[in-house]
Parts: sequence; structure tokens; C-alpha cells
Amino acid sequence: MNLNISGHHVDLTPPLRDYVTSKLKRIERHFDHLINAEVVLTVEKLRHKAEATVHASGADMHAEATVDDNMYAAIDSLIDKLDQQTRRHKEKMRDHHVREAVKRMPLQ
Repeated sequence: MNLNISGHHVDLTPPLRDYVTSKLKRIERHFDHLINAEVVLTVEKLRHKAEATVHASGADMHAEATVDDNMYAAIDSLIDKLDQQTRRHKEKMRDHHVREAVKRMPLQ
């Protein structure tokens, strides 16, 4: 997966980059068909905002989170939202009709 992390009005320190990278591995664990991800970290006065767009096979997912506390809390909230979206996308892609086909097969 290609990862692009950028910051507006915030210095992207190596620990912050490592934190985002390690958290995005959680999404890759659920859905391994991710093509690339773009993460933008922004600080506006006292509000910390993290937003991401993830391109996967079959869908583009976007999420953003704004927190007053710190950037790490915003990243955690963002990853929770993306994780939920990837689980929904994976569930939609799953073929639910396999069980019905097995039930309807005649016994031999």
C-alpha cells in the first residue's frame, strides 16, 4: 500500500509518522486489497484534525476526525472510522448466497 502523509500547520515528526503507519496496519489486517492512502493532519487554533482517503479495490473511503485534545486522539478516532468503513465494504463484497445454494442442492 502506498502511503502519503502530509501536514498543514503541523510539523510531521518521525514519531507522528510512525504512529499513523502503525495504526493503518490495523485497516490492512481487515482488508488487504488497499491500493493507497492519503492522510492529512491539520492544526487550526486548538483543534486537531485528521482526515484520510483510502483507495481500495472496489471503493474509495474517506473519513475525518476533529478533536480538541491532541493529534494522537484525532488519529485514533480517524482509524476507528476507517476501520468501520473497511469492515462494511468487506462485508458487502462477501457472497452471502453460498449458504442458500448449498441448502438447495439435492442430496445424492
